[in-house]
Amino acid sequence: MRITIDQDKCVASGQCVTAAMDVFDQRDEDGIVVLLTSTPPAELADDVRQAAILCPALAIHIEE
Repeated sequence: MRITIDQDKCVASGQCVTAAMDVFDQRDEDGIVVLLTSTPPAELADDVRQAAILCPALAIHIEE
């Protein structure tokens, strides 16, 4: 799995952090998503997929 994010689309909802806090974080100043790892371990794959589904801006892209 490889993850990319589009920070220009992010609306700082924080849903991704709630779903996968080991993969996503938010900038302190504006809440925009920060990708902690673009290649998470397999055990986090379901959490990452859930984060992508929950993202209201569709800013998370996954390549399997």
